[in-house]
Amino acid sequence: MSVLSVLDPAVTVAHAVVSAIAHVLPTALAIVLFVLAVRLCLHPLARAAARGEKARSKLAPKVAELNKKHRNNPEKAREALAELYREEQVSPFAGCLPMLVQIPFFSVMYRLFTTPNDLLDHTLFGVPLGLHVGNAHGAGQFAVFGLLYAGLAAVGYVNYRRARHAAAAQTTPQPGAALLPYLSFASVLFAVLVPVAAGLYLLTTSVWSASERAWLYRGTNQAPAAALAL
Repeated sequence: MSVLSVLDPAVTVAHAVVSAIAHVLPTALAIVLFVLAVRLCLHPLARAAARGEKARSKLAPKVAELNKKHRNNPEKAREALAELYREEQVSPFAGCLPMLVQIPFFSVMYRLFTTPNDLLDHTLFGVPLGLHVGNAHGAGQFAVFGLLYAGLAAVGYVNYRRARHAAAAQTTPQPGAALLPYLSFASVLFAVLVPVAAGLYLLTTSVWSASERAWLYRGTNQAPAAALAL
């Protein structure tokens, strides 16, 4: 039994909603609209995460200064940082909790679009939504997969450039920061392992995430870690 089976009641509700939309619209379009509706509902959490990230970024120079000042006394450094966050009324985990709260919602959508069900019997340009690229045949089916991967790669490139720009602007580079921009392409690799429906979900949610981050972090050099493509 999958660990994600605990989400089955929520998956059943999501399935019913998508099925209802699919009665009046093509199933592929119903999936896109459902994903967009869920992301819209989660937008307040994304805004809260952005506020937390900006607050932490604003304190970054002071944090770096305290770490340098107390580099030989970790206990003193922890006390000084705690005092700083208390004075500024900022949590050191600001921005993390809103992102974590979103994970169950993404998990429900992932399970809906990867677990065999009647929605996956429908097609996108003649390609079954439950089809994996390894089982594809014919130029038409490979073209659909190619378009999905190309779309994800394009979004990944946009995220990659923004992440590189943000990393270059950091005054105190973090360990492993040079590798983080490349995570922007993780969704392309992941899409190869899932059926068309999940690839469509990944593309839709990735476009939303990139647009949302561009809006929430406009005018700054910040860029959160690669999106949950989730």
